[in-house]
Amino acid sequence: MTGLGRGTGWRRVVWGAAFYACLCLVCVVFVAPVLWLVSAAFMTRSDITETPIHLIPPVWRPQNFVDIFRSGVNIGRYFANSLFVTSSVVLLNVFFCSLTGYSLAKFRYPGRDLIFTGILGTIMVPFNVIVVPLYLTVRQLGWIDTYQALILPFGMSAFGIFLMRQFIAGIPDDYIAAARVDGASEPRIFVQIVLPLARPAITTLAILTFVANWDEFLWPLVVVNSDAHRTLPIGLARFLGQYENQWHLLMAGSVIAALPVVILFLAMQRRFLESLGGLSGIKG
Repeated sequence: MTGLGRGTGWRRVVWGAAFYACLCLVCVVFVAPVLWLVSAAFMTRSDITETPIHLIPPVWRPQNFVDIFRSGVNIGRYFANSLFVTSSVVLLNVFFCSLTGYSLAKFRYPGRDLIFTGILGTIMVPFNVIVVPLYLTVRQLGWIDTYQALILPFGMSAFGIFLMRQFIAGIPDDYIAAARVDGASEPRIFVQIVLPLARPAITTLAILTFVANWDEFLWPLVVVNSDAHRTLPIGLARFLGQYENQWHLLMAGSVIAALPVVILFLAMQRRFLESLGGLSGIKG
């Protein structure tokens, strides 16, 4: 029995070592391109195209991050547009999805469940399917090449409503009933009781919405015609079209485009992980 126990222990060690070795290999596969992107952002054009590939810049060139803003493509304006549009979409989603989720979770009225089912049904519709009718609607409203066209169609999401409804449904009704007994109005209950208790879900919704809209390419490409409203993904594609050989500047621009998402995650990493823990217990 002792020999059998030792054999089992060794097998566990071997399988554990093999498992972690596979995890390390997968991490290298996913992380290596990102690390090379950052490294290439500090190289010259010739260093990027040379063979064998340079993993570390032979000569570090931080001037690339200045030159990308001095190029003929207005990267600075595109960056500001993306930041404004994405931040606006996040704020609208947090407010309207929370408000709708609160209504669907804590109020009873005819057709409530049917409305919620209809909202869930829209999640299964790919965005590419509604691009044309959405574009026609925006054109009829006179919003082509405006911030309204970039922001308002994404000001509320079915997933955000579902997330907030599920989380708010788990908030005890006693808190809301006690506030009503004390004479609190419904807006006050929503702002001072529901929103603070729903902070984990709000944090998750804000991060996911920011990441999804920061990289949006198709819709800005369809509705924006001028530099005044172009976003950063469109700007980088335009830069590639005009300066197709300036790989070092394109890499620098790609790093700049990724920075807001990285900074957001690092700044809210602890709260995001806490929110995932809180969301693990939401009720259906």
